[in-house]
Amino acid sequence: MLADVYRLVSPAGARARLSILIFHRVLPQPDPLLPWDPDTARFDAILRFIGEHFVVLPLRDAVERLQRGDLPAAAACITFDDGYADNVTLALPSLQRHGLHATFFIATAFLDGGRMWNDDVIEAVRTIPPGRLDLRDLGLAEYEIGDSASRVEGYTTMLNGLKYLDHRRRAEIAAEIARRSGVPIASSLMMTTRQLRELHAAGFEIGGHTCTHPILENLADRDAEREMADGKDRLESLLGSRVECFAYPNGLPGKDYSARHAEMAKRVGFSTAVSTFMAAARRGADVYQLPRFLPWGRSRMRFAARWAMQLARS
Repeated sequence: MLADVYRLVSPAGARARLSILIFHRVLPQPDPLLPWDPDTARFDAILRFIGEHFVVLPLRDAVERLQRGDLPAAAACITFDDGYADNVTLALPSLQRHGLHATFFIATAFLDGGRMWNDDVIEAVRTIPPGRLDLRDLGLAEYEIGDSASRVEGYTTMLNGLKYLDHRRRAEIAAEIARRSGVPIASSLMMTTRQLRELHAAGFEIGGHTCTHPILENLADRDAEREMADGKDRLESLLGSRVECFAYPNGLPGKDYSARHAEMAKRVGFSTAVSTFMAAARRGADVYQLPRFLPWGRSRMRFAARWAMQLARS
């Protein structure tokens, strides 16, 4: 019955809607500090649901078919942002088990032992003992750190306070928070070059996500274009093949990037780019600003209903 609903609101052909799902991490077990990321059991259940009700296509192929008007009914793509190692160690086996494709967008500066600024903050808050955390000298605030809920609230507030700073200053402050909390500089959170190549060799699509994951709207145009081009060049050098898809860091149109960055994506040689605007894509959509979403919901029915509602209003 659900499959009929999805085919009805996302029919084949010129009236098709393309669902592009966005993930970041898959965890070995539930983590109270990362409540939005699925563990392996939850991810496996999501993939089972997708496989039962949708036709999953590689992103580049799906976009070409969307433009031609010959998408199948209930067409979907699966994407991952940033380049976490668990995409290879945990997500990849599940995707292969279900016979589903995905596209992985990689921020190249963090390969081989790097850690993104937001993870510096999260791992710092995970590590520090309960009590009052005073970060006023870093331009932040004081935070009461205790149980998991207070830690999530604390790091969320910190991330919101840092997100739109100059990306170099943002990274410096996040690294200092990690240093004060005793978080080691070396990290295994992100993929190694070997894991990236393993993912590519397994037939999965690799996309660009800049080098250092800046908010493009905060950069001078020449620096924004360099971030996009250098990330693409680095991936193509490592993989020995073209990289055609791009994901805007953070990805909110009009806030994190704008139409001029879509022009840059085209100019540096990408064939399509995706945002984090929550909708499904229709024929005629700007292929350099395609929307993505994830229908959050712990229960199968809530997940299913939110997906159907997203398709119906797109």
